[in-house]
Amino acid sequence: GPSRGIREVSSEVRQFTAASMEFVKCLGHPEEFYNLLRFQMGGRQKVMPKMDQPDGEQVYKSLLRWSKSRSRPSVGAPPLLSGLWRKNGVGLAVPMAAVACGTKAMSLFKRTLVLSPGAAPRGAGTPPRGCPLSPAAWPSKDRPRGEGVCGRLRSPAVAGRPPQPHSSPSASPTAVCLLCPQDSLSSSLKTCYKYLNQTSRSFAAVIQALDGEMRHAVCIFYLVLRALDTLEDDMTISIERKVPLLHNFHSYLYEPDWRFTESKEKDRQVLEDFPTISLEFRNLAEKYQTVIVDICQKMGFGMAEFLDKRVMSEREWDKYCHYVAGLVGIGLSRLFSASELEDPLIGEDTELANAMGLFLQKTNIIRDYLEDQREGREFWPQEAWSKYVNKLGDFAKPENMDLAVQCLNELIASTLHHIPDVITYLSRLRNQSIFNFCAIPQVMAIATLAACYNNQQVFKGVVKIRKGQAVTLMMDATNMPAVKAIIHQYMEEIYHRIPNSDPCSTKTRQIISTIRTESLPNCQLISRSHYSPLYLSCVMLLAALSWQYLSTLSQVTEDYVQTGER
Repeated sequence: GPSRGIREVSSEVRQFTAASMEFVKCLGHPEEFYNLLRFQMGGRQKVMPKMDQPDGEQVYKSLLRWSKSRSRPSVGAPPLLSGLWRKNGVGLAVPMAAVACGTKAMSLFKRTLVLSPGAAPRGAGTPPRGCPLSPAAWPSKDRPRGEGVCGRLRSPAVAGRPPQPHSSPSASPTAVCLLCPQDSLSSSLKTCYKYLNQTSRSFAAVIQALDGEMRHAVCIFYLVLRALDTLEDDMTISIERKVPLLHNFHSYLYEPDWRFTESKEKDRQVLEDFPTISLEFRNLAEKYQTVIVDICQKMGFGMAEFLDKRVMSEREWDKYCHYVAGLVGIGLSRLFSASELEDPLIGEDTELANAMGLFLQKTNIIRDYLEDQREGREFWPQEAWSKYVNKLGDFAKPENMDLAVQCLNELIASTLHHIPDVITYLSRLRNQSIFNFCAIPQVMAIATLAACYNNQQVFKGVVKIRKGQAVTLMMDATNMPAVKAIIHQYMEEIYHRIPNSDPCSTKTRQIISTIRTESLPNCQLISRSHYSPLYLSCVMLLAALSWQYLSTLSQVTEDYVQTGER
């Protein structure tokens, strides 16, 4: 009764305080403030495609390509997109950046609410269940990519036009087939998506924005590897017992009743309910199963190799990161190619795919120094840190802070070597949802590296980018020119913070200069001049806090009334 109501009020107050602090952090960054405000005003509803309603595949590859110029789209397009938003939540290539604010907001989000023409399905002329179209009207394998899905909605001016890449400066809107509803997801698949949102801090949003069956395949792939990683991280399991579990884990995918109930890790539900995950794995097409089993087997053996082995050299650092992240990049690339949403080259070039994973993993390892130390894990290469201290844990001591920052800067400089491969990989992608899926984590990583560079806070607490900054990055990273501009921006930020006293200062400047010249030629910094000044941000802060307060008060009242009724 009353005590429960008080707890709920306290919870709401804490949420209000946390949300308010995020706005305060954005002062001085008007663009981030504005984007965060739009995101918050979208309400508490999830902006992911709802699991019990038609998804992106069944509204079937909505071929919405909005012009990137400032001119108004053709008549009828905004209501169509707005209706698609309200009914299905489809096309949310960057989910966290979306808000339901009507037609004007739709035009603001036109870059993030699109699906590439390259996403058009290429079947064998057979429509899905429930589709009223005849087989002759459904796209066949030989139909050029980028053509409209529904023959009745495809205009002659659009039909046959070659697809334009997502980096194209302009594109015309095309029609959408809203006549292809999807059967409701099975209860086991809904459970998998629930686990995805419970266990993923950063990838759940972009996974659920993928097109069609690719979304399900990547969701299951993630959960399988999450279960494997949970086994590896569980320090309560002896090495003697853990090694065979890791070696044989891939085989458990074909054992319907296998589960592990002795884990103490926070994500143990993926092990305890592994039969649900393995069931949906076996429901995937064989081309996806083959990739997932192969990567799972290689990763299990790689993890077992490093259970009682320290990361000594930078070469071994690369090897460890390959096992736990590079293989993920390779597996995802093979899934992209298997789905035919991307060219075979994406899955065949394992060097670039591996670099994508290494860049993300090294960034996480660098940022999570203190957390790993507290949990008894060490992933920084001894070849690097042994030049400064006798034990890696000594970096947390105040007297060693200058040495700690020097080692930190050295590892960040080493990690920047992967950026040219990241740019090359992203430039090859054609499908918009896959591009967003790959690009958003990479720009988050480069922003995180910039935040960590020459920052003592890495050894004192947690370094995180601002929420408004994250929302802005997710909104912007939807095409190659924008991604290059973002990378260039953070490269410049690091460059101007390089201390002359740092032993690696010359090396770091050389790396950044090489990236500028070879991978970011003629790239301009993102202009912020058209955004409001600081004093207007203060006015917006007052408005945002007022709105947040009223929203919280309304929610508290509603919860309390419901509690009283019960």
